[in-house]
Amino acid sequence: MSREIVLGNGNILVNIDRSLSIRDFYYPYVGMENHVMGHKCALGVWIDGCFSWVDEGRWQITAGYRPFSLVGEATARHGETGLELCVADAVHYEKNIYLRKIRIKNLFHCRRDLRLFFHNDFSLGGSDVGDTALYDPNNGTLLHYKRNYYFLFNGRWKQQGFFQFTTGIKRFGHQEGTWRDAEDGRLANHPIAQGSVDSTAGFRLELAPNGGETVYYWIIAGRSLKEVRENNHYVLTYGPEALLEATEKYWKNWVHKDKRSFGDLSPEIERLYYTSLLVVRAQVDNRGAILAANDTDIMVTNRDHYSYLWPRDGALIAHALDKAGYPEVTRPFYYFCRDILSEEGFFWPKYNPDGSVGSSWHPWTRDEYGYLPVQEDETALVLWALGRNYALYKGFEFIKSLYTPLIVPAADFLERYRDRRTGLPLQSYDLWEERRGVFTFTCAAVYGGLQAAVSFARLFGDEVRAGRWERAAREVKAATLKHLYSYDLDRFIRGAGFSAEGELEKDFTLESSLYGVFALGLLPAGHPRVRRTMQAIRKFLWVNTGIGGIARYPGDYYFRRSGDLQKVPGNPWFICTLWLAEWQIEAARTSEELEPARELLAWAATRAGKSGIMAEQVHPDTGEQLSVAPLTWSHATFVLAVLKYVEKFALFKNIAQIRKEPGEI
Repeated sequence: MSREIVLGNGNILVNIDRSLSIRDFYYPYVGMENHVMGHKCALGVWIDGCFSWVDEGRWQITAGYRPFSLVGEATARHGETGLELCVADAVHYEKNIYLRKIRIKNLFHCRRDLRLFFHNDFSLGGSDVGDTALYDPNNGTLLHYKRNYYFLFNGRWKQQGFFQFTTGIKRFGHQEGTWRDAEDGRLANHPIAQGSVDSTAGFRLELAPNGGETVYYWIIAGRSLKEVRENNHYVLTYGPEALLEATEKYWKNWVHKDKRSFGDLSPEIERLYYTSLLVVRAQVDNRGAILAANDTDIMVTNRDHYSYLWPRDGALIAHALDKAGYPEVTRPFYYFCRDILSEEGFFWPKYNPDGSVGSSWHPWTRDEYGYLPVQEDETALVLWALGRNYALYKGFEFIKSLYTPLIVPAADFLERYRDRRTGLPLQSYDLWEERRGVFTFTCAAVYGGLQAAVSFARLFGDEVRAGRWERAAREVKAATLKHLYSYDLDRFIRGAGFSAEGELEKDFTLESSLYGVFALGLLPAGHPRVRRTMQAIRKFLWVNTGIGGIARYPGDYYFRRSGDLQKVPGNPWFICTLWLAEWQIEAARTSEELEPARELLAWAATRAGKSGIMAEQVHPDTGEQLSVAPLTWSHATFVLAVLKYVEKFALFKNIAQIRKEPGEI
């Protein structure tokens, strides 16, 4: 089940599914550790002798966000019981506090006794071994702790705290969990449990005929008992409603810090732009890591996840944030990259949020054409994105702090890691991490990264390095144009590999990632070779169903949902479809030529979830979101495409205005 609402502050990330259950709770890093592990912290209601969990399928639920904020807003309605729950969720923008407000509406004309239950299924540090769950009678709270992980649970109805509570064993022996204890409307008040444990808290309240009542619940994360108690006191002092309002105001001011015109784009696209900005921000750890995705449902198909920093994703997402006006968010990312760069000057495929190297499936092989299990485009893209950052913000001293420890060794690696006979980069893994070879996208990234390094070297008078890197960039470009463009097909090809004899063996596959030729500066968008390549992508990678969108490449196997490869070359991906939109924007010569790009932006807005969450892919026949949701890269690519569109729209509008004005004599 996709994550319908994601909330965070750079230390905490909370994911809520469409049944309003908490599914992931990351702290103290975004993406690490996950203290819920994809299980459910569900909401339950007992009324008139009947019990119902909100996630059991009998509730009609709509979920989304309050406008322009990282405050979730949902409604759950149960016609049989005559109840409607209006739920607001937030993570405080500064304090490590998750807040939930539930307004309960009685739809019947009689007075009623209701009990509301919150189940806390936490496994601290990502493991259910050795946890303690207890009731603290000193302040009427529940507490889970292990080592230096502490989670405090509290709430209020009017001035009253928990009516009942219990702690117990979960998923061990014959014990299912304390959620079972809630289903008769009463909790056992068991004060402490050890091992694989959970807890449940309940409130008892009276509903007037057609009346309503409000319950607040909060979870505080901390590294000590003292810390969580102090923040609990903070909530009680200022009140949860005031903290919700402050958080909503903070994020509204954050997204609107710069006034922006959206030209002729629809209100739906504008809303998704702001939602995407907020979703991206929630996936950025305050120490610099930009996480790819944090939806643990992916572990059903693979005992791993997307909660890593891939330098590639991070660089492209950072570029979108820079373009949107948030360099204060991206600077920690570049410092993070400085600190994780290997001694040889390259990045490993992915990293944990604390900077340690992440898991990998790339074998450590060795041959005379290169043996590093890397994706070279990742190293190159960090330099490229840093170049775009400087072009926008001219942070001279910021770049100076990165020149020696990051830029120089990374550029030296790109210059060095090449085949001397062809001038191409040596073999590495592609951006999809599926195959090893020399890829057009990687070549474009290496060219763009080296060009950025040249500009930095000249900025600091380092002409020797500038000359060496510039020669390497020219050679990479010339080799790419010579070896990776097919005159027979009249387009660029995916790439090539070196045979055992050292000869190039070309891979003529059509790839959506060929957009990198213009996006990373190898050739302009209007160049005939680029135009013919992108037109081929539109023709042959478009999904010819009622859903539409662009596939990665013909025969894409990842989460494949159709065997009809003539109609469905692969599932449509948000980023691949938006790459086509970016090209249409950059290649447009008139305002009329922007129309196809506007249609693709509208496609993305239509295919996003009801709350605005964008997955990695969608089902080619149903439009159902597939793989992880949200994917940070999808949202960042949407942000970037919208920004490029409105810039080009404004340019054409200004040109039209100038032509209307009478000339001066």
